[in-house]
Amino acid sequence: MTPRANSLTDRDTSHVGSIAATFSMPANDVRALMDAFGSCGYDAGALLMSAGLSNAELDNPDARIPCEKLGLIITSAQRTRFTPNLALHLAQVTPLGAYPLLDYIVLTSETVGAGVRGLARYFRLVGNAVAIEVHEDSDPIHIELGSGGAAFGVEFLTSLMLLHLRQETDGRFNFSDVRFRHKPDDVAAFERALGCRIRSLAPANSISVTSDAWQLRLRRRDPLLHRMLEAQADDVLARTPARESLALKVQRALTSRLAGGNTQIDVVAHQLALSPRTLQRRLTAEGVSYRQVLESARKEAAGRYIGQSMLAICEVAFLVGYSEPGPFHRAFKRWFGMTPETFRARTR
Repeated sequence: MTPRANSLTDRDTSHVGSIAATFSMPANDVRALMDAFGSCGYDAGALLMSAGLSNAELDNPDARIPCEKLGLIITSAQRTRFTPNLALHLAQVTPLGAYPLLDYIVLTSETVGAGVRGLARYFRLVGNAVAIEVHEDSDPIHIELGSGGAAFGVEFLTSLMLLHLRQETDGRFNFSDVRFRHKPDDVAAFERALGCRIRSLAPANSISVTSDAWQLRLRRRDPLLHRMLEAQADDVLARTPARESLALKVQRALTSRLAGGNTQIDVVAHQLALSPRTLQRRLTAEGVSYRQVLESARKEAAGRYIGQSMLAICEVAFLVGYSEPGPFHRAFKRWFGMTPETFRARTR
């Protein structure tokens, strides 16, 4: 494997930039991804075997596959043949209807905005751990892609959303801006494929859409069918396991404690009604350590404060748990590959 491939697979399957959680996804959704891998020239059967899976398991419509298996598949694919912007390439060959219920809820909506609201509401039906939040109180409209998913999932969702909505508006739809907390393998190629600017190392993953694009009508809108599909989705959603991990709960608890400096595991464990040993054991089962969660909480808070506020950098250092600016500067450069001053200038 090339060094560059190594960095990508590390990014896709580690905790960096997000908290890896032990979620599961419907077997049908894994099948859709394997079909996309096949269309991109990979041996789908060999990739399944690398994760300890078989085609027979994917043929069971009621089966759920741990999302960690997908991480193993991605790692194996990149070791076999490194593909820059792999998530984008998979999205480009994934047809509408690959995720039947969710796809048709979106495309039978009246407008792009209604479709995205439906996507946000029912996105838990698929295995992607990203959480979608829509903010319509500004122009452009902002779609936030929460920190619960890995870089691969964010890139795949962003690409698939744009490509399918563009198809359903006869080529008229586009994003005005896309921001990633991470840096894609080839930013220029990503921009050419999506037709909009990509901003890397942003404080948060987000998409901007103008109000005109938000109001575009979808060509297959069907109010009656849409209501029927929503009723079915509500029923499935009620039976779908919640996807929030303990790591995310710990990260939220830590975020509120960073400034005070009281981030000891026993304090957070008490807040969550767990013993420190149980908390550490359950985090280990999710693939992360307490120290990694703390690091992720500090990184996310630092990026948000530096990029979205006018606080002095020494004040931000204190707010994320550093008593001296020096260690904060070193940590920030490790997280984002640049100084806080450069990050703030680029963000602005």
